[in-house]
Amino acid sequence: MKFLTKSALAAAFIAGAGAPAFGQDAVVNVYNWSDYIDETILKDFEKETGIKVVYDVFDSNDILETKLLAGGTGYDVVVPSGTFLSRQIQAGVFQPLDKSKLSNLGNMWNVVSERTAKYDPENAHSINYMWGTTGIGYNVKMIAERMPDAPVDSWKMIFDPEVISKFADCGVFMLDASDEMIPAALNYLGEDPDSHDPKVIAKAEELLLSIRPHIQKFHSSE
Repeated sequence: MKFLTKSALAAAFIAGAGAPAFGQDAVVNVYNWSDYIDETILKDFEKETGIKVVYDVFDSNDILETKLLAGGTGYDVVVPSGTFLSRQIQAGVFQPLDKSKLSNLGNMWNVVSERTAKYDPENAHSINYMWGTTGIGYNVKMIAERMPDAPVDSWKMIFDPEVISKFADCGVFMLDASDEMIPAALNYLGEDPDSHDPKVIAKAEELLLSIRPHIQKFHSSE
């Protein structure tokens, strides 16, 4: 059994251009999350435009940010989560978009665009690529065998040590992303998920440490 948990707070995934999109050899270099695009789309794009796509993947914002801040990545388009985007913009990682060349901007959903503007004012450096919420995935049969009355509609499945301990032998997986798990833990505790108060963050730390013995693996792409 696997639990994959992800905070709904980091729901907007934003593509920001870090260099001119197309070089002399008609190549665009893309760095995206694993499993976030169908490979056939890349082939169709190359066929329709004649532009070769060099496509690399990552499985955590930390890996992406380390490369971006080091400089010289060679990527044209990258896809950070919204919470990471704002500080990367402040660090001067991205170039402003020339929206006159983006003919499909009129198809963007304004509800999401307004939310992503929280991280990138006026969406000057980015456009929304994907958004969503992620909760808990579990094996129904294995859960029923171990705890027929398991609180499957509650974060207690993850954050209550007494509950999650019953499933440790199944193999509990958790996202390897502090920006996901700390807000989720704070939300469970009734605290502000966006809090930067060290005392509040310490409560999330204490909670996460209490369930750590029952987590088999931390990973963001399995």
